Amino acid sequence: MYLFEGEEHAALRAQVRRFAREHIAPHAPEWEEAEEFPVGLYRVAAEAGMIGIGYPSEVGGGGGDVTHVLVASDEMLLAGRSVGTAVGLGSHGIAIPPILRFGTDEQKRRFAVPVVAGAKIAALAITEPGGGSDVASLSTRAERRGDEYVVNGAKTFITSGCRADIVTTAVRTGGAGHAGVSVLVIERGTPGFEVSRKLKKTGWWASDTAELSFQDCRVPAGNLIGGENAGFPILMANFVPERLMLAGQCVAISELAYRESVAYARERRAFGRTLGGFQVIRHKLADMATRIAAARALTGEVAVRAARGELNAASLAAMAKNAASDACSWVVDQAVQIHGGYGYMREVLVERLFRDARLYPIGGGTREIMNEIIAKTEGYG
Repeated sequence: MYLFEGEEHAALRAQVRRFAREHIAPHAPEWEEAEEFPVGLYRVAAEAGMIGIGYPSEVGGGGGDVTHVLVASDEMLLAGRSVGTAVGLGSHGIAIPPILRFGTDEQKRRFAVPVVAGAKIAALAITEPGGGSDVASLSTRAERRGDEYVVNGAKTFITSGCRADIVTTAVRTGGAGHAGVSVLVIERGTPGFEVSRKLKKTGWWASDTAELSFQDCRVPAGNLIGGENAGFPILMANFVPERLMLAGQCVAISELAYRESVAYARERRAFGRTLGGFQVIRHKLADMATRIAAARALTGEVAVRAARGELNAASLAAMAKNAASDACSWVVDQAVQIHGGYGYMREVLVERLFRDARLYPIGGGTREIMNEIIAKTEGYG
């Protein structure tokens, strides 16, 4: 639990736990091997109130702030036991906020309402085959022609991209650099918009990840979010909650790997005693618990500060993402080691968590980029 949790958060955690245990955990291994979960889960999750957590009632949400979203994400992973399913089911969490913060009432009605209702799937498309963390250098071009934008380019590593009905897309409408970036919502079925291929990943198997292509794709000008060439601040505002959620996922993955390791150490016997009877194993578990507690404390602090709207949230979110992903990488490695040969087997949960964890020092901005954000904020150079 996070220190900020009160009765409201506890009730939410219990609600999410029931949903995840009933609808995700029993199917987690199957869905991970299939590399997708049923599309119908979005509707089931929406009816259970899972999709609308943190969203205003105006679009069908259940209210709450980033702390509620963090708690829900934490329990979804802990109880559901499938990182891929959780992140796929939650891809709207990075696709819809730009529309809610900067879109018109009509755009919110058209795009956000059906997603929160579970009727449509949303994805965010920023990364391109030719570039990753350097958002200002994106090359997907959108040229205004009358009442339309004609889009040409490609996006890659797009979570839920294979099945998304709406894609919040970063495009270039102006000159070079951040000043020429805009945000367009591109809908499934738009001529010229295709899913080039489904990507095979190291982890997160149950979530589909796609490469998208746009060839003379004609998008209504009414799908522009915010002003033309004003997209960079929109995307930057989206990164703070995204990085906080990634940090929270790292904490949850670490906690899950730790719990599995404690259970295994109590049951597995070697040389006449349980693994927990060996000091070296007890100390591994103690170090795991300590690192998880530290990562959870920092992530929780950032959530509270972000909910207050504090200006230094960007730097703190970068710190939390690095600290939590570092802890997660170390904890899952230790979990595999404690499990020995079984930890290397695909039917054992910690093996999957080990693979899932590798994404976090990369996704949402690399660890190196996070350090640059921190350094700039602290005024090192």
